[in-house]
Amino acid sequence: QVQLVESGGGLVQPGGSLRLSCAASANIFSINVIRWYRQAPGKRRELVASITSGGARDYTDSVKGRFTISRDSAKNTIYLQMNNLNPEDTAVYLCNAVRTSNEYWGQGTQVTVSS
Repeated sequence: QVQLVESGGGLVQPGGSLRLSCAASANIFSINVIRWYRQAPGKRRELVASITSGGARDYTDSVKGRFTISRDSAKNTIYLQMNNLNPEDTAVYLCNAVRTSNEYWGQGTQVTVSS
């Protein structure tokens, strides 16, 4: 069992930045891949970024150059640094972990980009 707790969401103006955190209850190197998803009202859940246990990173096209996924193994925490935010980034951001054949989700954190 892996528990994931997200934090760091909030209200930010367009062009601003936020850093989301996903704290895992397990050693993050034991997790095959950790992903950040987002879901806006009325829209499908979208994969935003991912990082594998080996450190490979991937991003959806709309956030490339603006978002960075990273990890702190000492804290078993994954971060999503989000810069140059725009209103289209408004969504609930959820952390997802896959370990062997099991999948785990956090409760999500709300990000609202508005002036």
